Amino acid sequence: MRNLLTLLFCAVFFSGVPAQEMNCTVTVNSDQVSQTNQQIFATLERSLTDFINKNKWTNRVYQENERVNAQMFITVTNFENNRFQANIQIQSSRPVFNTSYETPIFNYKDDQFNFEYIEFQPLFFNQNVYESNLVSVISYYVYIILGLDADTFSLEGGTEHYRTAQGIVTQAQGSNSAGWSQSSNRSRFELVDNLLSNTFREYRVAMYNYHRKGLDIFGDNNSTGKQVIAGTMNLFETMIKRRPNAFLIQTFFDAKSEEIQNIFSDGPKVDIVRLKETLNRIAPLYSSTWNDIKY
Repeated sequence: MRNLLTLLFCAVFFSGVPAQEMNCTVTVNSDQVSQTNQQIFATLERSLTDFINKNKWTNRVYQENERVNAQMFITVTNFENNRFQANIQIQSSRPVFNTSYETPIFNYKDDQFNFEYIEFQPLFFNQNVYESNLVSVISYYVYIILGLDADTFSLEGGTEHYRTAQGIVTQAQGSNSAGWSQSSNRSRFELVDNLLSNTFREYRVAMYNYHRKGLDIFGDNNSTGKQVIAGTMNLFETMIKRRPNAFLIQTFFDAKSEEIQNIFSDGPKVDIVRLKETLNRIAPLYSSTWNDIKY
């Protein structure tokens, strides 16, 4: 009986213990590298997992069930003298209210991820100092993930996180490492600059409307949720008239295209003809996906 009471106490106590912000799985793939000693890649994977999940990234107190779910897939294409050439795929998701469904928020591949790493070296993030390209890239994407997640719960809720990411860009630009330059196309600079720009404000309004006003009411009112999500697509049309081929629109549909196709292929009907016309105007790269929407 005493042991049972102890277990119950622990369960109640620890369920309310504040947690770190991130719940991230890191995978380092070295299949393309001819390297006899694979241990360094396993060590890197563990070090990054601990760095992301055990670091305190914000001043906000998170509960265990509020941690942001994410995955980072690092593919090493070349390794020599502790220098890595790689790419990184970043994905994040968040739960939908009153359901067991996790909706994808971010799905992005960065091909310019070159860094140096000595096995077992400690990883530290200092907001005011450039430590290394490895630390800067990973920290940058943590704040992008946190910002996007916050934007889905409150209107423009991720601004503080984006500004921290922007500060990382400023610090890293002096390193001359690839991916940070203002002149590079679809760089880390461009991503966070667009997120903070009023020119692309509709993107952040769309993130909030789509998730908080659309998906989160699906459990109670599927029809209204669909109408809100369909209406959200008009925000992207407004944005694309101002800035054709906007970077943020591609990042949205890279994460959401399959989900949108599934949402509108089942349940209460909406004006699918008009919706598909809008989708084909704002995201023509996914025309085959939109064609699969059944009505």
